[in-house]
Amino acid sequence: MNTRFSEYRIMWLLVFFDLPTDTRKNRRAYTDFRKGLLNDGFTMFQFSIYVRNCPSIENAEMHKKRIKSILPEFGKVGIMCVTDKQFAAIEIFYGAKISKPKPISLQLELF
Repeated sequence: MNTRFSEYRIMWLLVFFDLPTDTRKNRRAYTDFRKGLLNDGFTMFQFSIYVRNCPSIENAEMHKKRIKSILPEFGKVGIMCVTDKQFAAIEIFYGAKISKPKPISLQLELF
């Protein structure tokens, strides 16, 4: 049985943050952190929640290390890792109407 693309092996990394923006220095730290997430392949899920698909827990751990290396001096940052199966169970609402999540684009594999 090929478990390479198992919905239990593929992981989603979620980063939640609440960073101060009261001073110029804090706004700069917020911007740098957000840009760091985007440069590492994260996508904005909500204003302070960014997500990234990882093919394995080992890959997710590598991205966690990158996040930890760019943490700002102040504020709160949370990192959560869930399986693709768990992430697929999210119910998203726009007002009172339920909305299906955007389909995930498949990654091109060359080798």
